[in-house]
Amino acid sequence: MKKLLLSASAAVRLVTAVLVAAAFVLFPAAGAQAHDELLSHTPEDGATVETMPEELTLTFSNVPVALGSVVQIQDSTGTNWADGEVQITDTEVSQPIKVDAPAGEYSVVWRVVSSDAHPIEGNFTFTVESGAEGTEGASAGASAGAGAGTDAGAGTPEPIETQENPAGGPAGVTVAGQTVPWSVLGMVAVLVVLGVVIGVTAKRRLGKGGE
Repeated sequence: MKKLLLSASAAVRLVTAVLVAAAFVLFPAAGAQAHDELLSHTPEDGATVETMPEELTLTFSNVPVALGSVVQIQDSTGTNWADGEVQITDTEVSQPIKVDAPAGEYSVVWRVVSSDAHPIEGNFTFTVESGAEGTEGASAGASAGAGAGTDAGAGTPEPIETQENPAGGPAGVTVAGQTVPWSVLGMVAVLVVLGVVIGVTAKRRLGKGGE
């Protein structure tokens, strides 16, 4: 009987430990789900480069999600010179650039899905001194033509439209103003179920021992 009571007491302690662990997993995770931050990018904001680089890079504080991430590199006429989709290697996002980009000022508009499944975005500008062969000055000519036939806002970068959650469903459940991912909630659910099973088993053994 003494051994059974000791076993039941140990089971209660284990259930308590499981529930406490679940609370620590849930609530600190909610506070830690901060959006990723842009640490640096090349070219830098306001920089002047001699020729257009082969790609533009953005470095973040965490590994972003490729699905739903997009970078646009627009000249003064609003033409996007990004070539294909973004490429993500660890915390670095790179966007290839078309080889025939002309000289002129470029506006970069980026939108990246943070590792916590929330989109973050920003913009910056840089200037290219000389374009590809046969295209230098094309930007200025196109800009003049656009000014004659369109309104003054033709060169304004268009906002990027993406889904709030590219996966097609909610990223998780909001707790204390922060989104807790479904993976964390699943872990907590497993811990709670395990604790209940252990508690019920211990109660049944204790009941049998008292008969």
